[in-house]
Amino acid sequence: MSAASIEALAEGLRAGQRRALAQAITLVESTRAADRPRAEALLSRLAPYTGRAVRLGISGVPGVGKSTFIEALGMHLVGRGHRLAVLAIDPSSQRTGGSILGDKTRMELLSREPAAFIRPSPSGGSLGGVASRTRESLLLCEAAGYDVIFVETVGVGQSETAVAGMVDSFLLLQLPNAGDELQALKKGVVELADLIVINKADGNPQAAALAKSQFEVALHLLTPASPNWSVPVLTCSALRGDGIDAIWQTVQRHHRALGDSGELADKRARQAVAWLWTLIGEALQQDFRANPAVAAALDGVLGKVIAGRLTPTAASRRLLELHHRAPRTH
Repeated sequence: MSAASIEALAEGLRAGQRRALAQAITLVESTRAADRPRAEALLSRLAPYTGRAVRLGISGVPGVGKSTFIEALGMHLVGRGHRLAVLAIDPSSQRTGGSILGDKTRMELLSREPAAFIRPSPSGGSLGGVASRTRESLLLCEAAGYDVIFVETVGVGQSETAVAGMVDSFLLLQLPNAGDELQALKKGVVELADLIVINKADGNPQAAALAKSQFEVALHLLTPASPNWSVPVLTCSALRGDGIDAIWQTVQRHHRALGDSGELADKRARQAVAWLWTLIGEALQQDFRANPAVAAALDGVLGKVIAGRLTPTAASRRLLELHHRAPRTH
């Protein structure tokens, strides 16, 4: 792809062409080494047009109704004139690398809205199930004029931590029978949330009220992440649309609270620096594995570690010494 092609792609994206946005996301998601300079050139070209959207992370355990909730909240926003992009991270198969990519089909109404853009992306085995280039995809959606960006996590492992590190507000969905609030604390999820929502409250209002009170007690045991915000607990029924407007108003209040205090700019700056170090770490690991001396010794060293004849500490030191001694060809 030439410089002229990159410029044409950027112009098409800025003009609101959905096909151009899809092509741009495909480019930044590419694992081909030859595509990275092109992706970086595109992102640099579009950088001045990013940073203006509300970035909302949404997570919850499987079965909590994330897709139904996202569609309900998304339709609410589109109906009020917003342009919404949904980056739905889909679990990749550990064996084949493939993914279900079913989120778009589960959001049938939202997927037909001209003002909504849904992009299901395979996690690719990256940390916590978050696609490794989701941050770049988010920036592309902002440059394309979407003023609200949802990032949906797989809802397992460390995905909550990864998504919380790229959004302004993190919304945690829970079921009415969520259980002991202390169990939630042990999972380390509640402390990441800027807003907790008990979904499916219509099925058992009493259980939803109990879960709400449990989480409110749990939140009192935590040190607030921001001096300007107390994490609220709301209830809703995404299937019926109950409570959706109150949730969006709360997200807006959180965004204003961070923006007015200067926390939002600081938060985004910290996220950018953290992502910088993540990219450096990925590049160094790729360089390490590509080292011929390391590659030649790797299987043997791993075999000794597996057999218990070599400790991981000694093994890592041996491989790093090989990497440092190898002559640099670039």
